[in-house]
Amino acid sequence: VRVNEAPGGIVSRILSAMRNAAVDILAEGVASAEDIDTAMKLGAGLPIGPLELIDLVGVDIHVINSDNLCRELGDLKYRPHALLRKMVRAGYLGRKSGRGFYDYTK
Repeated sequence: VRVNEAPGGIVSRILSAMRNAAVDILAEGVASAEDIDTAMKLGAGLPIGPLELIDLVGVDIHVINSDNLCRELGDLKYRPHALLRKMVRAGYLGRKSGRGFYDYTK
């Protein structure tokens, strides 16, 4: 794929915005993490839901990447939700810590 030089490239920018929107929906109480991920898998044909993807990548890594995109592009749609920062402070980093949006200790 040919792409002009730009911060974040194509995939990272699209996925970051999608993952942040999923966290917004969760934080607003519109749907549960499971329902958000299921909706995106069934409705958009994704192999993994956006919140599952954050857990896989690491909540802390997602926050760092989103902060970088927000700063480099000057676009608040990439700013990570405050819920993500709370999760990082609590040690809920996703699969690598055993807990994120889902509990992996079971």
